[in-house]
Parts: sequence; structure tokens; C-alpha cells
Amino acid sequence: MTDPFAELMFRLRKDAGRTQEEQAEAINAASGEETVTRREILRYEKFENVPTNRTLAHIAVASGFPFEELLREAKAARARRKKRSGPEEEDQDAVKRRTLLGSAAIGVSAVSEPWGRLACALSKGSRIDASAAAALIDRAADLHVQELNLSARRLQSTVESHLDAITVALPHAGEYERALTVAAGETAALAGWVAWDLGEYDRADAYYDVTTECAEKAGHPPLRALALTYASYGAATPNKKLELLCQASQDVRGHGNATAAAWILGRQAEEAAAVGDETGALRALDQARFAYDFADHTSEQAWVRFVTPYRMDSLALSVYGQLRRSELTETADTAVDRLGDELPDGGVVVLGDLASALLRGGDVDQGVYVSRQFTAASQTKPNTMGRERAAKIAARLPDSERELALHLRQFAS
Repeated sequence: MTDPFAELMFRLRKDAGRTQEEQAEAINAASGEETVTRREILRYEKFENVPTNRTLAHIAVASGFPFEELLREAKAARARRKKRSGPEEEDQDAVKRRTLLGSAAIGVSAVSEPWGRLACALSKGSRIDASAAAALIDRAADLHVQELNLSARRLQSTVESHLDAITVALPHAGEYERALTVAAGETAALAGWVAWDLGEYDRADAYYDVTTECAEKAGHPPLRALALTYASYGAATPNKKLELLCQASQDVRGHGNATAAAWILGRQAEEAAAVGDETGALRALDQARFAYDFADHTSEQAWVRFVTPYRMDSLALSVYGQLRRSELTETADTAVDRLGDELPDGGVVVLGDLASALLRGGDVDQGVYVSRQFTAASQTKPNTMGRERAAKIAARLPDSERELALHLRQFAS
């Protein structure tokens, strides 16, 4: 091996337990084409050639390796080859600028981002099998559950790698095109949510835009509602937040959307409470709870799996805490009983809302106690919503808890 990239190609194949011929077959299965041979795998491993970005996307899927990382390694390898061979050797980045998942002309800035690759792939068509389609769709759903337990930094590469996998599959989706387009939109929305948590706001907006495009392509309005509701957290003003949530609520009317409607109505209740609209907040919260009573996670959108009873407790605590309602005490007791001894998925969010509500309502001693529980739990199960709540809790802690407040601000940053 004469180059780190060649060593990487060799390691990916060996880690998968494949011969060079089997690796070629796996890459061809990912692409739906018979374009890679055993000889080509040998050339990659001897550093006689570096794959095009199109082939890299297929290698990433076949090997379960993050595409963005593979892209970076290949770019560095091309630079080394160019330096050794001189200007006569074709710059493989030129290929990247010209092609994307099937010779579609596209600019380099779009090719370099997952949403750009997905936007291009939406216009294609062909064939993949049922098991591959089901695996991609189920994985998209599972990622929305993982978000409850993983930090944004840990989740980002996983989400974007899966988005690349769906993007590679879409041109060959055939009868599964609509289902895969929906799964792609769900994954893109989560990628936007993660990007927002990491402070990459333009990136988040780009993902939400392509989620909306997926919704239009698939004729699936609840997918647009997902993007709008995620976007509501980052909107500039409370009124803008409510505007986005109002639009989202229109997209989840009708049968089969009860869980999504419950989440969106709960968010409306939160934001109405934030602007002091007590009547509107309580009405929306009641509607959210009513909708959740009719929820059936097994037949609704995959992404609603994160809308658990714990999440509904969290929304109620947030509303009652902001309004300083007497229902806070009973709701807090119910939430704590539901959490039990072992913190479940989503439990960090409930503790955060409970701590914030207690501090806002004036029960400082209990609020500090729960804040410490939240701090310990958020280290074990860090997630986006936990970080957001850490900042709010820190702002409400008394001066005597400066050390705890500092710790929470560091966690939120």
C-alpha cells in the first residue's frame, strides 16, 4: 500500500469480510448497475485510480462508511496523485462538478452537500428490491428515535450517511419511489434539526427546504409539517413560530395524523404560553391531548415515534410552568411517576421542562433539585432538546447556584 486512501479501500473491504470480486458486487448492488469490476477494486487498493464521487457514494452504502468522510479522503488522495503525476492527469474533481448519481449536470457546491445530491436524485427513476427499500425506510424511522439519546454531533454523520444511502437508491426506486421519497424527507428534516442544534442555521434551512420538496414530490403534506415544526424552534420571533406551527397544523388534518397533530398542537400551546396567550395555550394543549388519545404509532408517519407520553408530559409542563398554572403540581407528579426509576428515552426533556417550570413557578428548592437530576441525566443521554433546556434552566437558577448554572451553560454551548 502506497497511500492512505488505498489502505482505506483495502480496510473497508476486509472489514466487510469480502473478496475483491464480492466488494465489486456489493458496490454494484448499491448502484443498481454493473459498472465496477474486481479489477477496478484492485486498482483502488493499489492507488492506481481514485473512484469518482458517484462511485464513492455507492462504496459508502456498500461499506456502511460515512460518505462525507470518504469524500474528504478521496479529495486528499486526488491532490496527492495530481502532485505526483503532474497536470496531465485528469482532475477527478472535474467529474464531481459534472456528474451526480447519473450524469446530471450540477454545480460543485450542490454536489458537496447531502441536500444537493438528494434534490437531484428526486427527478430520477428505476428499480430496487422490496427488502432494500424496507431497510432504508425503517432506518429513517429509527433515527428519529435515536435522536432522543444521542448528541447532535454524534448523530449528524449517521443521519447524513443514511440520507446519502437513500439518495443513491432513489434513482432506482421504481414502485418504491414515493415511500423512499418520504423516508428521504424524514431523514433530511432530522438532518436539519441536528444542523440547527449545531448552530449551522443555513444548512438547517437547506435541509428543511429539501424536506418540503420531498413532501411535494410524494404528495405527502405531513412531511412538510415536520419541516415547519422543526423550523419553528429557530424562528426569529414568537409570532413567526406560531405562524409556522399554524401552517404545519393544516398539513396534519384528517385520519392517520393524530400523533403528528398532537405534537404540533402541543408546540402551539408552548408558543402561545410564551407570548402570554393563556386562553389559546390551554385550548391548544387540550386539543393536543385529545388528539394523542387517538394516536396509533403503528399506522402513522414513521417520525412520530419520538412523540411519546413523556414528550406530551414535557409539553404540558412547559405550558403550565410558563403560565404559572395550578395544574403544574399534579402534572409534575404524573410525569415523575411515569418516568419511574430508570430514565426512559425522552426523559431528559421531561426533567428539563419540570425543572424550568418549578423555577419559573417559584418553587426554587425543588427546582434546583430537579435541575441537578436533569444535569446528570443530560450527560448520560445528551440530545438537542436537552441542550435547549439547559440554557433556560441556567437563566432561572438563583445566584447561590452559580456553579450549577455555569455547568449548564457549558453544556448548552
